[in-house]
Amino acid sequence: MDGSATLSNEARILWDAAQGLARAASPVSGTKGSGRILPPLFFFTDPVRTPEPWRTAERLPAGAGVVYRHFGAAQAEATARRLKAIASERGLVLLIGLDADLAEAVGADGVHLPERALDQAAALRARRPDWLLTGAAHSTDGAIEVGAEGLDAVVLSPIFPAGGLSSVKPVLGVETLKTVAAHWSVYALGGINAATVGALAGSGACGIAGVDAVQIAFGA
Repeated sequence: MDGSATLSNEARILWDAAQGLARAASPVSGTKGSGRILPPLFFFTDPVRTPEPWRTAERLPAGAGVVYRHFGAAQAEATARRLKAIASERGLVLLIGLDADLAEAVGADGVHLPERALDQAAALRARRPDWLLTGAAHSTDGAIEVGAEGLDAVVLSPIFPAGGLSSVKPVLGVETLKTVAAHWSVYALGGINAATVGALAGSGACGIAGVDAVQIAFGA
């Protein structure tokens, strides 16, 4: 069982919407026959905002993804290994934020690159052609450019007003998301919750990503 039958109402709204986006985008998104899978929904961790990310990971439905971003936190490897064990048991995709060595060490499925490190994408693709690689972007031009760097998908943010580091960045909106989706597989991040996710229908996004909203909806 993937656990989806026991989802809260808010989690069900997010998961159903994410799957709908993925189905609609499948003819133009994906990983070009590589065998790498793009999850419909990504849970992005944060040492401060999601101090016990495994609690949320344990409740994600099969096929969802986790991006573990440790930002140099203590016990990063132990947490990554704990998340990998959960991912293997539940059928989740696990990416490690920026830290390719940690991804190798724990047997993760790939790496997510912050915008400042997108120049590492080509080397990572050559090093691990089997890995799923995603990268962050915070503008239309940036997102279209990074899509050519060997990435499987772009994570564009913030689409709606958001918290965390995205709170100081300009809100991009759904029209910007559509522009990027015309070029690359793109995830919507920033202010995505049960109340806003419906506005993404028809945007071309291949899925959604979140920090607080996913933790609230899927957390224990």
